[in-house]
Order: sequence, then structure tokens, then C-alpha cells
Amino acid sequence: MEFAAIVLIAVAVIVVVTLVKAVRVVPQQRQDVVERLGKYKRTLNPGLNLLVPYIDKVRTKVDMREQVVSFPPQPVITSDNLVVSIDTVLYFKVVDSVRATYEISNFLQAIEQLTVTTLRNVIGSLDLERALTSREEINRHLSGVLDETTGRWGIKVTRVEIKAIEPPPSIRDSMEKQMRAERDRRAAILNAEGLKQSQILTAEGEKQAAVLRADGDRQARILQAEGQAKAIRTVFDAIHQANPSQKVLAYQYLQALPQIANGSANKVWIVPAELTKALEGMGGALGGLANMVGDVPSPEASKGAGEVEREAAEAAQAAATAAQEIHNEVRVAEAQATGGKGPQGLPAPEPVSPESLLNDPSDQRERG
Repeated sequence: MEFAAIVLIAVAVIVVVTLVKAVRVVPQQRQDVVERLGKYKRTLNPGLNLLVPYIDKVRTKVDMREQVVSFPPQPVITSDNLVVSIDTVLYFKVVDSVRATYEISNFLQAIEQLTVTTLRNVIGSLDLERALTSREEINRHLSGVLDETTGRWGIKVTRVEIKAIEPPPSIRDSMEKQMRAERDRRAAILNAEGLKQSQILTAEGEKQAAVLRADGDRQARILQAEGQAKAIRTVFDAIHQANPSQKVLAYQYLQALPQIANGSANKVWIVPAELTKALEGMGGALGGLANMVGDVPSPEASKGAGEVEREAAEAAQAAATAAQEIHNEVRVAEAQATGGKGPQGLPAPEPVSPESLLNDPSDQRERG
């Protein structure tokens, strides 16, 4: 009985093990390579698969998803004999699990070594500055070489990226100094250009301001001259329309005499005895000009002739008084200068009266 129980237990265990080996469940995005008696038989796809127990055997389990591998930094020599350290990142996926299993023993290690050798060949043909600025070109070259080589292994290299390029510390210091000097140079150039533009704009502004000031001054002078011309024309027209007589002109002259005498520079003012004759001659000349141009007082002007004559008489009296006072001051000054003796050979001046200033011989002749 005991022997029979042991046999039954052994048979049950064998049956269970056989069922386990006969049934294989493959998950998604994975393929299993099956060998029968050491020879490739088939590839198990995702799902439930049946095997011949003890004859079929799963050789490898291949992950069909895209994988990412980061390789450690590799020292690479550039064309200008500088050693730089380069980190790379590789993206690949298995497209043929059978060839990835039988064409190469360790495809991951092979990809790493192929990447290092290709990277050294590419960087060796570039100098440091170009290697630092040509990452896209290096990536495309690496991707092309790796994809061509790994294609027969059943592997597709989708992307190669250079993660970092580290030059030696001394080269980094020199590069930092160079970049600092370049930035300082650019800053100096920008400051100089800004100062130049500022000076140009300032000069243009001063030029425009000077032009505007000159134009304004010219316009002001033109307007002032036009105003003066208009004022002179208005006075001239008013004089011709009023048609003044000789007495009015003499009256205007007498009004100007006190202003001449009150000047600060007139220390001594001598009134000649022939002042009346000069006034008579001036009046005669003005009268002659008036007769030539038809200068006859208008009826409106003759209405105030009495008032004009009275004002002229008062002005003549004031002028004669001022002339007499000035004459006395001159005589006193001469007496003080000669020690009480009068000047030799000088005739005594005749006194000036208002009637002599107002009596116009030419006017009397016209009346007679």
C-alpha cells in the first residue's frame, strides 16, 4: 500500500510538471525564442502557447520595447590634441528577436563598444570649438553608423544623444576668460555705438534748434520791418491828409527845443542871435514845398487855427525863457573863466522874444 501511494504521488507530480512545461503564457511586448533539442524551433508571441514538454525549451526572452542605455563618460582626443570626456545616451529597440539571439552573443555590449569607437573617429576629425558646437552633426553621424551596423543584428537604433562634453579644467578656465573678454568687447562696442548715436542725435537737435531760431529771428525782423514800414506809411498819409501849415511845423520844432536842452550830455548850450532868421528860412522853405505840392490847410484844420496859434505862442514864450536862462548861465561861466572880464571881440547876443519866433515874413508877405 505504501509503495502504491508513493507511485501515485510521483505520477501526479510528473503530470503537474508536464502540464507546467507544456503551457507558456507570454506577456505583451515580449517574444520567447523556443529551441527543440538544441535547434531553433519557433518564436512564442504574446498570449497562451503550448510546448512539447521535455523537448521544447525557451532559449531567451526578448523585450520588444524601446530601451534607453546611458554609457559612462569616455575620453576622446580632438584634432587639436585635447582630451575631452563625452557622455552618450542610446535609444534602441529589438525588431527581430531571432537574429538578436543568434547573430550576436551580447548586443548591448556590442552597441556600447561600437558607439565608443565611432565617437572617437568622429571627434578625432574635429577641433574642440567645432566639437562643442556640432552636436547635431555628431548625433546624425553616430545614428547612421550604428543603424547600419546593428541592422543585421535585428536591432534598430532610433536615437543617439551626446549628454555632455567636458573639456579639461585648464581649457574651461581659458574658455571662460575668452568668453568674458568677448562679452566685455561687445559691451564696449555697444557703449561706443550708444555714445555715438547720442552725440549724433544731440548735434542734429542743436542744428535743428539753430535753424529754427534763425528762421524765427528772420520772421521777427521781417514782421518788425513791415510794421515800421506800415507805421511810416500811416504817418505819411496822415500828414498829407491833415495838410499842416508852416506855423504847425514851427510849433513842432519849438516843442523839440526843450528836450534838446535837457540832454545829460549838453553841459553848455549857446543860442545864436540868428535863431529867428533860421526859423524864418526853415518856415519859408517848408512853405515853398507846401505851395509846390498844394499844401493848403483844410477847412477842418483852419477851425482850430486860433488854438494852434495860442499854443504856439505859449511854446515860443517857454523856449525864449529857456534860451535866456541858458544865455545867462553861459555869460556867468565865461565871466568865471576870464576872471570877471568879458570875452574880447564877441558881440553881445540879442535877446530872443516869442514874437520874433512866431512872426513869419513869408506869411506876412502872403497876407499883404
